[in-house]
Amino acid sequence: MDADLDAIYEQRKDPESVRMAAFTPEDPADRHAFLVHMSRVRDDPNAVQRVIEAYGTIAGTIGSFIIDDRTEVTYWIDRALGGRGIASAALQSFLSVTTDRPLFARAAADNAASLRVLEKAGSDASASIAASPAVAERRSRRRSFVSTESTSSIPLLQCR
Repeated sequence: MDADLDAIYEQRKDPESVRMAAFTPEDPADRHAFLVHMSRVRDDPNAVQRVIEAYGTIAGTIGSFIIDDRTEVTYWIDRALGGRGIASAALQSFLSVTTDRPLFARAAADNAASLRVLEKAGSDASASIAASPAVAERRSRRRSFVSTESTSSIPLLQCR
């Protein structure tokens, strides 16, 4: 993953992507803070972080972490590759290899694409609304996954 940090950093500081995300750092352009965060993720035995490759490029990241005694799934897709089913395929791949259950995920309430990814993955219909602390005045939906059946796939997609 270290070799991929430059690409991941560039994806995560994209202003439109930051606007769409439920959780973002205070200053997405702060490379030092990004590197400190990635180091903490790597050092956390309860966290999983994988790089998503699609179409011969680094398409984003997917992983899980524990917050409030719940395992949450998180993903970030390069905005230039949005709308191609990459997030859906990566989430299905991740759900097929992780044994943690239940899993939870959050998406900004106004991020229709991410909410659709969670719905396609089989999240339950009764979503509770939870505040997203990193994005002022935005709301997120926390969803619990009740199904891991694959609903889509992308050729050449790999989570590593």
